[in-house]
Amino acid sequence: MRVIGLAGWSGSGKTTLLTSLIPLLVRRGLTVSTIKHAHHAFDVDRPGKDSFVHREAGASEVLVSSASRWALMHEHRGAPEPALPELLGKLSACDLVLVEGFKREPIPKLEIWRAAVGKPPLHPDDPNIVLVASDDPCPAARVPVLPLGDLPRIADALLDAARPMSDMIAEWNAAG
Repeated sequence: MRVIGLAGWSGSGKTTLLTSLIPLLVRRGLTVSTIKHAHHAFDVDRPGKDSFVHREAGASEVLVSSASRWALMHEHRGAPEPALPELLGKLSACDLVLVEGFKREPIPKLEIWRAAVGKPPLHPDDPNIVLVASDDPCPAARVPVLPLGDLPRIADALLDAARPMSDMIAEWNAAG
């Protein structure tokens, strides 16, 4: 599995770009998984559902399964949020993992930057940003800048820049 992240300020279009790239990559024959960091409390479950009642009763994990999909919900119950390496280890084997969020993790990243958001580019201060996609001229770019609308070119660049998960986990473990 290879891994690359998408970084950018809120409102820059990370999710829009990611959801446009996934079908293109899948059409190329790749299996793609994603990890999305939620900055706010979120819940995939709803009050009144049996799985919600199981969790509220104290179950640490609840696995819900149907003919279409399965989902595992794990309650932290006071434990710290898992780090990205642990989350990557929970995924089934695939060709490419696209990570949205986790902007402070030392993984290669594509920055989505738009002047209209009113925030400065991230790449000058983040050595892990290896590419920028923008619909604006990107001031003082130290990395390649790709047109935001050129999905095939962005997909090619992402695939070139993605790193094997095993290499990154070895580096994380060596760093302590």
